[in-house]
Amino acid sequence: MYADVILPLPLHGLFTYAIPLEMQPKIGVGFRVIVPFGSRKHYTAIVAHIHSKRPMNMEIKPIHSLVDSHAIVNEQQLKLWEWIAFYYMSALGDVYKAALPPSMKSRDLHHSFAPQTETFIMINPVLKRETLLQLPGRAKKQQALLAEIILFLSTHDVERISKQTLTGFSSFSTSVLNGLLQKEILLSTRVETSRLGTDVVPTRPAYPLHPNQQKAFTEISECFLEKQTCLLHGVTASGKTEIYIHLITLLLAEGKQTLYLLPEIALTTQLTQRLQAVFGNRLGIYHSGINDNERAEIWLKMLSPQPYEIIIGARSSLFLPFQRLGLVIVDEEHESSYKQQDPAPRYHARDVAVMLAFISGAKTLLGSATPSMESYYNTQTGKYGLVTLGERFNGSLMPEIAIENTRELRRRKKMKTVLSPKTIELINSALEECEQVILFRNRRGFSPMITCNQCEWTPKCSRCDVSLTYHKSNKQLVCHYCNSTYPVPNQCPSCHQDSLVPMGQGTEQLEEEVTQLFPACRVARMDMDTTRGKERYEQIIEDFQQQKIQILVGTQMLSKGLDFDHVKVVGVVSADSLLNYPDFRSHERGFQMMTQAAGRAGRKKTPGTVVIQSSDPENPIYSYVKTNDYMGFFHAQLKERSLFHYPPFYRLIRVVCKHRDRTKVEKAASDYAELIKRSLQGRVLGPNKPVVERVQLQYIREILLKLENGLSPQKIRDILKNAEEKLRQETDLRQVTLYYDVDPL
Repeated sequence: MYADVILPLPLHGLFTYAIPLEMQPKIGVGFRVIVPFGSRKHYTAIVAHIHSKRPMNMEIKPIHSLVDSHAIVNEQQLKLWEWIAFYYMSALGDVYKAALPPSMKSRDLHHSFAPQTETFIMINPVLKRETLLQLPGRAKKQQALLAEIILFLSTHDVERISKQTLTGFSSFSTSVLNGLLQKEILLSTRVETSRLGTDVVPTRPAYPLHPNQQKAFTEISECFLEKQTCLLHGVTASGKTEIYIHLITLLLAEGKQTLYLLPEIALTTQLTQRLQAVFGNRLGIYHSGINDNERAEIWLKMLSPQPYEIIIGARSSLFLPFQRLGLVIVDEEHESSYKQQDPAPRYHARDVAVMLAFISGAKTLLGSATPSMESYYNTQTGKYGLVTLGERFNGSLMPEIAIENTRELRRRKKMKTVLSPKTIELINSALEECEQVILFRNRRGFSPMITCNQCEWTPKCSRCDVSLTYHKSNKQLVCHYCNSTYPVPNQCPSCHQDSLVPMGQGTEQLEEEVTQLFPACRVARMDMDTTRGKERYEQIIEDFQQQKIQILVGTQMLSKGLDFDHVKVVGVVSADSLLNYPDFRSHERGFQMMTQAAGRAGRKKTPGTVVIQSSDPENPIYSYVKTNDYMGFFHAQLKERSLFHYPPFYRLIRVVCKHRDRTKVEKAASDYAELIKRSLQGRVLGPNKPVVERVQLQYIREILLKLENGLSPQKIRDILKNAEEKLRQETDLRQVTLYYDVDPL
């Protein structure tokens, strides 16, 4: 018997090993096995197939050992892994590495995940209870501790007590406890316990749905009778989450599981509280922010007879072993955070979610106030169903949106700070009414760069071709591509003058200016620099919810589905920077970010106000944002996408070549482009230099493929892989890194 296994290495395909005779009755598909690979190394592999066909003309090594007594990956998961590897043109081993928690794919021979245990103390069952207190003899302290233990056990009707609880007893000391253990009056035992926390009890049923919500709920249910996937297009604060809760309740009654996907770990904080209030400990939380042992324990629980019935999480939760999945909810489906960039596999979680549901026989519900062009186009072609929720919950009004012309204000010398006079006036008014303010600036740091106003010298990263961002709080220059840090020079290294000045504004500078403008308020900042730990993010959110913070400054984090009751004013600073990036999606992203940021205002009875500061207020995007005209925006963008051969009419594949030697990477990219142009002709653009040509000492060249939707993915894959094999025949180019980014963002 032979096993084809998946190795946790960036290698394509499966590897065959012989199954030792004594292992054959115990092994199965989805089991982990330790296998030798190479001359000395061993890896934890996953069994994908078992068969009796010996491969020809090659040495077959035996499996070293079996890790599991049951499958830890099911058939549905393996199908999903194979699809991801095929569609995203990544190694199956990379998918395996992305899927399992690190401790479950340990390289060595020892299984690194170990259950958590706790020490418990119990009375020796062979002893007579009526004479227990006489057994310590003259040891009064032992007698006193034993009496406390007997009282606790009888009061709580249990047979053992944790050592941790015991330490709180008035008579406890380690020496006294050890004395009772040595006399075998007490016995000690280690008991496996959960890392996943104590039971969470539901505190409320699902709220009754508002008529508009009920209508949407009914339409979604009807849509699922005909369609595999449905898009819920609901304006901000329309009550989409409560509709999700009612759908989950319906699935639970049918004995089905639900996966609730969010684009950011940060968003799980608020939502978890809402879902736990209704579903208690039927809900599990899974993402890369929780520690590895907890992730492994959740994985094993999902394989148990009592799995979580609802999982809320980010991208990685797609890979959990669901047993009876009935619904996948992809909230904020438009978010670019759903796309995995590095390392491989470079998958889009929204699209993988649709495939996961298809493989599992489940349904997919996509939700957004600003759907992606691709998803909304799929509703127009009949591929997806569409349900629209066009009003805010309970009659709340959409915010009033004003566009401030900062170019004109500067010309008239009205802009004294980064905030316009109207923005400052509205903030003052909100603060007087004890309401809150959110200010949005999609660039972290104090300033995008510093420069010499004498010779125009600008510091750049030594590893990347990009200028360094000035972070004032820790007095550092930071590369936002490789995270390298540099000290801030006291003078210009080029002309040796004390003439270095910051250029542009980031969230740190905005926070500083706002603090000076409103000294009586507590101002906080929420960006990657202030939310390095999950606890820190949760603390900022909690403080803002409790109105301990009056003004919150932040990056796009603030635009992603957060729900606050008292936000009266939202300001979008330097809105043009959202639109001016050289990318065909920049207007789509800008529209989404501004609309979502605006949606944080006036979510309850009080209408809010949004101020968008722009030096180009005539840009048509602002009129779409101001009138919340998604359909106008969609159709305008659709014309451009069709004209220039972009999604949703064409599929894109970005081919990336990397190497430390500029000459080698240029030759590899040029040769590869010529090879694939023989078959794909005008569909191949490039090679080109990206905006940032060098990152982490690696020079980069990119080739872009624009492919009609009807072209066979298998045929395209064969063309690209054959070209890669021919390229690798050139000795000098074998070390050039080449990878594929399918459906790049």
